[in-house]
Amino acid sequence: MIAIDNVLLSDEVIQEHFVCDLDKCKGGCCVDGDCGAPLTSEETKILKKVYPKVKQYLRPDYIAQIEKEGTHVLDNEYGYVTPTINRGICAYGYTDELGIVKCGIEKAWKEGVIDFQKPISCHLFPIRIKSYKTYDAVNYEPRETLCKPACKLGNKLKVPVYKFLKNSLIRKYGQEFYNTLDAIAEKYNSGVK
Repeated sequence: MIAIDNVLLSDEVIQEHFVCDLDKCKGGCCVDGDCGAPLTSEETKILKKVYPKVKQYLRPDYIAQIEKEGTHVLDNEYGYVTPTINRGICAYGYTDELGIVKCGIEKAWKEGVIDFQKPISCHLFPIRIKSYKTYDAVNYEPRETLCKPACKLGNKLKVPVYKFLKNSLIRKYGQEFYNTLDAIAEKYNSGVK
């Protein structure tokens, strides 16, 4: 276990390797799951605000679902989440010309239409964060079958999870946090205890 301020990270975050292989998984993390992407209460407000600008990137039936359920829904287990289509694909998803499911929110962000990249839970995947009163528990939780190609590619390229997720970890916890995590990982990987 790695402790940095009020964040506890599982050792797998620095020990395991991971690089998304979209050609193989086809963006399955946006489709597979018990519910939509977990959202913070702040993100629910942001989604309400940016939705009118994101709509242009979504299919008409997905727009209809969002307008029926709202820009977010409440799940009994996960709290606020994005709506889904028949408990499958996230309603903010779209399929590109190569058959890869991608995020309409992120597409709007990449095109400069909005300044919100996407929910942090999506940006951090395959890391999952459970927030408690005094700390965050950060765990590496790839999907067993779906993420096999990403684990294989990460091993081949020798890219630790935390390095693959550098930008999202900095977005969540800041540059200083990431620098500390990197220093801990470097010590660990060099065999210094």
